[in-house]
Amino acid sequence: MARLTIINGRVIDPGNSIDEQTDLVLEDGKVASLGRVSKPEVSAGSRVLDASGCIVCPGLIDVHVHFREPGQEEKETIATGAAAAVAGGFTSVCCMPNTQPALDDDSRIEFVTRQAQRAGLANVYPIGAITKGREGKELAEIVLMAASGAVGFSDDGIGVASAGVMATALTYIAMTGKVLMQHCEDPELGGGSMNAGALATRLGLAGWPRVAEELMIQRDIMLNRAQGSRARYHVQHLSSGGSVELVRRARADEAGRVSITAEASPHHLLLTEESCATYDPNYKMNPPLRAQRDIDELIEGIKDGTITVLATDHAPHTLEDKQVEFTAAAYGILGLECALPLYIKSLIDTGAIDWPKLIEMMTVNGAELCGLTGKGKLNVGADADVTVIDPKQSWTIDVNQFASRSRNCPFDGWNVTGRAIATIVGGDVKLALDSGRVKGGDSSVCATGQALLQTVAV
Repeated sequence: MARLTIINGRVIDPGNSIDEQTDLVLEDGKVASLGRVSKPEVSAGSRVLDASGCIVCPGLIDVHVHFREPGQEEKETIATGAAAAVAGGFTSVCCMPNTQPALDDDSRIEFVTRQAQRAGLANVYPIGAITKGREGKELAEIVLMAASGAVGFSDDGIGVASAGVMATALTYIAMTGKVLMQHCEDPELGGGSMNAGALATRLGLAGWPRVAEELMIQRDIMLNRAQGSRARYHVQHLSSGGSVELVRRARADEAGRVSITAEASPHHLLLTEESCATYDPNYKMNPPLRAQRDIDELIEGIKDGTITVLATDHAPHTLEDKQVEFTAAAYGILGLECALPLYIKSLIDTGAIDWPKLIEMMTVNGAELCGLTGKGKLNVGADADVTVIDPKQSWTIDVNQFASRSRNCPFDGWNVTGRAIATIVGGDVKLALDSGRVKGGDSSVCATGQALLQTVAV
């Protein structure tokens, strides 16, 4: 495999406490060295990527995406989802099991891995279902799926409503050492079209209260504590400020030894329920957009370490699923190809956190959460997954240029700053928006998300 030397970049590797101007050498799919290179070789078998003015970091990781395959390939496939990931700077993603059929046995877990390998773009890791068919009644084949490559378990899209089933799931998943990722929504209180409150009443839309999320978080914390807190428990897509406080208290409870983490998504950091006043279905989310005070509390949770992971909840849908009246529309939006600048806008530009903290939440924390060996760091011998970010590049989000098969994104047309200009997976340059920065080797470097689609069978 050819050598790739990345020169002149600001290398930020939070997992190894590195933030310095230096060079990075990748060879044979691994990190070969980190440090100044006097004369980087440029030849047919050796490339040089000039990262001047850019941030060089471990490949970005998203622990929460929906790739829809098997069963809903008209929305997304593992190949088009992996292309979207690479276009957004993500080298590794974890896909949720709410496919049709659900990823609830070892053969389906293996199917995802094979499809990802066939695509040859981002690393795609499957998350297995907690219960059979995601019906919340009977545990799925937890141990077999873990042995076949599932890196975590979730019934995402649906919360496990039964306390008894959840207690059993915590016990079994703890034995595998994997993480349980919970979609926190009490089904008797959730499921509305938007955040419950005066605006929902005025718009004539069914409300979805914060307490639907908060009740399930509190219940699961208590269940896990009662069992000795053996399971690693992760709260998906936090939307409520009250939820942040529940997680904060649990993480501070050293006596209870509660192992709990949580994630936040771009839309819950930038958009409020006011967006729903247009009745545009692209603002219909699960969980819903809430109030500015919830955004403020989510950001405070990111600042103080209560929320440890940033995840897109990339949820592609067809036009037919979205271009209907608000109450009938599907929940969710695209996230992979525009997440990075949206995080920059909500967290870096506001001064909430700095670049090392942002990179930490998008790399090493996700790798540790899902046990992704060799990912999330740039130490010698680590996998050669790298993202190069131009923090000052201004551009306009254009869904028609997305590699994703779907187009449901309310950020279409937003002017943003900051972009992944190169995505490197296993030492191979999968995306380079500025091909002039790459010298040597051959010229087979994809330039856009659309170009990435030409490299895979879609």
